[in-house]
Amino acid sequence: MFKRTFFHGLVAAVLAAIAAIIYDHIYFFATEADFSNVLNIGSIIGFSFAICMAATFTSYGLTKWLNKRGEIVFNLLFSIISFACVMVPISISLPLDVKTPELFPGLAVPMIFFPAIAWFTVKPLFSVGD
Repeated sequence: MFKRTFFHGLVAAVLAAIAAIIYDHIYFFATEADFSNVLNIGSIIGFSFAICMAATFTSYGLTKWLNKRGEIVFNLLFSIISFACVMVPISISLPLDVKTPELFPGLAVPMIFFPAIAWFTVKPLFSVGD
């Protein structure tokens, strides 16, 4: 059970990181706003993996503790926490040398939802046999 949940988190992390990197490049070419000193590829990959691995352990723990209701509780928590995290890029103070800081939330806010979207997208692949 944990092995399946772990691989679910790993695949979701890779998918979220790839989506975020692609979005980062598209956003740069669309706006010419460079936030690489604040949000670079390494931090994008790190955040994606950290969030998805935290989701892995939380999902496993809730599923073991609450059985069938654990998945429902986890999905609700993951969604609520994702929405609550929108405040982070909106309220962050960027360094003074960053040009067009008003465009930063347009880059970072959608990326917050990529781990949850990736998790929910690949969930059917790892639910076979439940």
